[in-house]
Amino acid sequence: MSRLEAKKPPLFISEPLTKDTVSQSLSLLSGILKSCYGPAGRLKQFHNGVGGYVCTTSQSSAIFSHLSVSHPILRVLTVSMENHVSRFSDCGLFTAILCCSLIENFRSLNIASCTIIKISKHLLSLCMDYLKSEACGCRVSVDFSSLETLLCLIRSILTSKPACMLNKQEVDHLATLILKAFMFTVPSHVETNAVLGKCIIVPVKGKRVMDSTVLPGLLIEMPEISSAKPLTVKRSSSNVIKIALFCVSMSGDLFSPEEGTITVHHGISLEMSELNQLLKVGNQLVNDEVGLVICQKVIHPTLKQYLKENHIIAVDRAGLSLMEPLSQMTGSKPIASIRLLSPSCYGSLKDVRLESFASKHFVHLIPIDTVVCSLILCNRNETAWDELKCACETAEHVLRFTIKEPLALLGGGCTETHLASYIRHKSCSLSTSSFEDLDCSRTQYQLVADGFCRSLESVACSLNHDDGEILTDLVYGHCWFVPSGFPSDFNWSELVSKCGCGINGNAKNLSWRLLQGQFGSPVIQGCPKEPSVKVADFQTLDCFAAKCSGLQIAVEIANLILDLSYVIEDQN
Repeated sequence: MSRLEAKKPPLFISEPLTKDTVSQSLSLLSGILKSCYGPAGRLKQFHNGVGGYVCTTSQSSAIFSHLSVSHPILRVLTVSMENHVSRFSDCGLFTAILCCSLIENFRSLNIASCTIIKISKHLLSLCMDYLKSEACGCRVSVDFSSLETLLCLIRSILTSKPACMLNKQEVDHLATLILKAFMFTVPSHVETNAVLGKCIIVPVKGKRVMDSTVLPGLLIEMPEISSAKPLTVKRSSSNVIKIALFCVSMSGDLFSPEEGTITVHHGISLEMSELNQLLKVGNQLVNDEVGLVICQKVIHPTLKQYLKENHIIAVDRAGLSLMEPLSQMTGSKPIASIRLLSPSCYGSLKDVRLESFASKHFVHLIPIDTVVCSLILCNRNETAWDELKCACETAEHVLRFTIKEPLALLGGGCTETHLASYIRHKSCSLSTSSFEDLDCSRTQYQLVADGFCRSLESVACSLNHDDGEILTDLVYGHCWFVPSGFPSDFNWSELVSKCGCGINGNAKNLSWRLLQGQFGSPVIQGCPKEPSVKVADFQTLDCFAAKCSGLQIAVEIANLILDLSYVIEDQN
C-alpha cells in the first residue's frame, strides 16, 4: 500500500496589499503595460523558453493571453481585463493601467479602505454622469453621413498598434477599406430588429499592405480550381444560383461504434448503401436546379464527380466558421441530414466567380443583397499580419458599438486630463451634506479625489516614451506633449503646436502645468471649457462605449482588490 501524505492546512495571507511581493509584482505589471501604450509603445516578445511560437505585440489581448501571472490578486486584475477586451476589443491597456495606478495611489493613503471605496464610487458616478451629459467637453458626436469622424476613429486604432508596421499611406488605405467593409455589413433595408452582417478576413501574407482590398460576398479558398479554366455554373429558371448548405458529413462514413450496434443482412454492403444514399441526394439536387453545394465537412469523391458532371460546383471542408455568414448571406438553412432534404432549405446567389490573389485561388460567392463581405488583408510577414488582423477586427468591433451609440471620446490623453480637471473642479464645490452622506471628511475626500485624478493623468503620461515633458492647459484641460531636451523653465508656448487629440492649436492665452509631479497639482478653479472645433480638426478619437466601460471596470476592480483582507491558498 502506498504511503499517504498528510493533508496540509491552507495558507492564510492577511492584508495582501501590504506585502512587498504583491507591491513589486503590481509595479512590474504596471510598468510593462505602460511601456506598450499608444502609437509609440514598445513591443513585447512572448515565448515559452523552450522554443516554439514567438509572439511580438503591444496589444492588450495578446499580452494578457500570453502573460503568466501566478499571484491571486494580479490574476483577478488580468482576468477582469481579459473579460473587458473580449467584450469590447478596445481600451484594454487604458483599463489595466488606470486600475494599477488607482491601486498604487489609493494604498499609499492613510485612509480606511471602506472610505476610499465609497469616495471612489462617488467620483466614478461624477465621471459617468459628465461623460453622458450634453455638456461634456471631451465627447464628440459621430455623424454617419460624414466619413471623416469614422475614418479618424479607425485610423486612431490602427496607429496605436506599432507592430503592424504601417506608414501613413497604408493606414489611410486600410481605414478606407475597413469602413467600406463595415458599410457592406449594414443592411440596406432597415427593419425593427436589423442584424449587422459579417466581414470575413482572408489572409494573404508576404504581400504589400496596399494590395489589400475588399469584395462584396464571400471568398472560399479552393486550391484544386485553376482560374485559367472557365467556370460554368448551373442557374435556376429564375436566373439565380441555388445553393445547398450541408453541415453534416457527406463522405459516406459508416456509423461509429459509440452510436450503437447495427444488424446487417447477408450480402448487404454498408459502404454501397451510404454511397447510394449520397447519389440519391445528388440526383435530387440536380432535379431541384441547385448550382452550388457547400459542405462544412467532406464530400465523397464519387458524389463530387457526379455533381461536376451535372454542372454543379461542390465545395467541401468549408468549416464551421463560414456556416453562419453563408446562411445569412444566401438565406439557406444548413441541412443536417442526407436522408431529409427539403427544397425550402435552399438559398440563392447572384453570381459565382473565380478570383486569384497571390498564389491562392478562391471561389467568389456574390450575394443578391450584400450583408457579408471579404477583406483580403495583406502584410509583409506573419507577425505584422497577425497584429494587423487583430487591429482590423478591433476597428470593426468599435464601429459596431459606435453605430449603436454614435459617440466618441477625444484621444491622445485629452479625455483623461480633461476628466481629471473636471473632477478637481467638482470636488472643490461639493456641499457639506455630500461629505456627510459619504461619511467622510472634506480632507479625506480631497485626498482620494487627488489620487483618482493623478491616476487618470498617469494614463495620459504613459503615452510619452521619450522622456519629454507632459503638460495640461488650465483652460480646456487637454494633454500636450513637449519634445525631450528642453529645460523645465522653457516657454512651453513655443514648443507645442497641437494637443494630443488635435483639436486645440497653440494659443497665446493658455497657461500650463506639468503632469508628472508626484503630489497634487494646483486645482483648476473653473470648469474646463469645451473648444469650438470642426470635424477635420480631430487627429485621435477613442471608442465611447469601450472607454466608459474601461473606466468603470478599472475603478471597480481597484476597489475589489483594496477590499481584500485575506488570500487563502490551498497548499495540497
